[in-house]
Amino acid sequence: MSKAFMLKPDLGYLNLNSDRALYQLNVAELVEEALKNGEGTLADSGALAIDTGRFTGRSPKDRFIVCDEVTEKTVWWGDINIKFDPYNFDILFEKITKHLNRNDFYVRDAYACADERYKTTIRVVTETAYQNLFANNLFLRPQVNGISDPEWTIIAAPSFLADPLVDGTRQSNFSILNFTKKMILIGGSGYTGEIKKGIFSVLNFILPEQRHILPMHCSANVGREGDTAIFFGLSGTGKTTLSADPERGLIGDDEHGWSEDSVFNFEGGCYAKCVDLTAEKEPQIFKAIKFGALLENTNYFKGTHTVDFTNINKTENTRVAYPIHYIDNAVIPSIAGMPKNIFFLTADAFGVLPPIAKLNAGQAMFHFISGYTAKVAGTEAGITEPQLTFSACFGKAFLPLHPTRYASLLGEKMQKHKVNVWLVNTGWSGGAYGVGRRMKLAYTRAMISAALQGDFENIAFEADPVFGLQLPLSCPGVPAEILNPRNTWSDAREYDQKANELAQAFVSNFKQFEAGASEEMLASLPKVVENTH
Repeated sequence: MSKAFMLKPDLGYLNLNSDRALYQLNVAELVEEALKNGEGTLADSGALAIDTGRFTGRSPKDRFIVCDEVTEKTVWWGDINIKFDPYNFDILFEKITKHLNRNDFYVRDAYACADERYKTTIRVVTETAYQNLFANNLFLRPQVNGISDPEWTIIAAPSFLADPLVDGTRQSNFSILNFTKKMILIGGSGYTGEIKKGIFSVLNFILPEQRHILPMHCSANVGREGDTAIFFGLSGTGKTTLSADPERGLIGDDEHGWSEDSVFNFEGGCYAKCVDLTAEKEPQIFKAIKFGALLENTNYFKGTHTVDFTNINKTENTRVAYPIHYIDNAVIPSIAGMPKNIFFLTADAFGVLPPIAKLNAGQAMFHFISGYTAKVAGTEAGITEPQLTFSACFGKAFLPLHPTRYASLLGEKMQKHKVNVWLVNTGWSGGAYGVGRRMKLAYTRAMISAALQGDFENIAFEADPVFGLQLPLSCPGVPAEILNPRNTWSDAREYDQKANELAQAFVSNFKQFEAGASEEMLASLPKVVENTH
């Protein structure tokens, strides 16, 4: 008897030989396969440690969407959503499936969306066992052995290289979404994030249009009183870390939907950054790194199989993927009620945004559609130090539709449910990157805790003169002097100059959205002045 289930699906519709398929292997079998294939080693914690090869982050310039009748007039085309010819897709499909048929490959049926009303079924076909383990950990796991007719199919083959001159790609690696055939092709990259974000892009296309659901690049947790909190932010801003709160139930760490009556996780697992991870700072994530977890691009201490989380020789984007039930206080199924608080997380490399500020409705919409942060080293190919960026809706790279579609949905839901919205700077304080220091995690946790518990309701606020944000004058467990970022700089005039510089960047970026902006949003633009004080 094969290790795989005896009842394999007929993969003829994919041009794949079902006899070659190792179908729905369990975790132990996948780890055994990966070790047998030389894909990785076991860390002393029991986790499988692998290297993803040339790519240790996503490659956004090599992500395409097939342009056809379904997408031509609906997709927000440009440098994020790059057009791909249907004919070239079909040619690549034939080539990649022929490539897979030369050896055994791995097939896993799973689904996305914890709210059963919006379930999207997925079949994941991978060249390597570790990619299939990733799919098992990150997607939701069906209770039955497989799915007879999945809606979407992902085919991922790291060793298959495209010929750009023939296949229409930019270079040998690619990630291509086809909304007509409901298929994603990934080749030339072993980075598992391409699999995860491919399905996220799919849900960002279908849920707003078909279900009036807001898809969100966010983490979410819920308190004992049922108060849901949402944390928006790009990779590296602290979504996973800050949502892993032992006092609150974890709904999920990265991707969610907001329906008419629920907030629900798209995924069945977590994909956490590992750089400088310690049991003291992030006990829940550290504890989750055990048998069944997948470590990516980490390094061992010399002569051991103990992971050195400070070692970033391969990349700063070291990762661990694990099923959500590895977190003790995970909410299963991952569904909760309407949010009470929303946090916009930004890693401000300028060091001028406050550690926490309360936003009015217009400011919330403005900062959501701006999506300001600094891209943290390693999350994308070529990023070696924080870079200023504006990523619409805190997830521009994954938005097939125009950002105003998501922003209007957020505004509608936010005002209907009277949600508190906070801007939280997890980046630099006391100076810009290279001079200032990264905000202490303990302080950020204390400020978020204060917001969740309503501690700011009886505290006075002051308005920031440039960004118009409301800054609390005090916060339990946080030195009062750091709450106003201008006070943390050694030279206040240098702060003013840097604040104006960032304000100008906000204004310039927002010009692309001005035509569709409301009066409230336009009134929330920063005030660029020569001498603020």
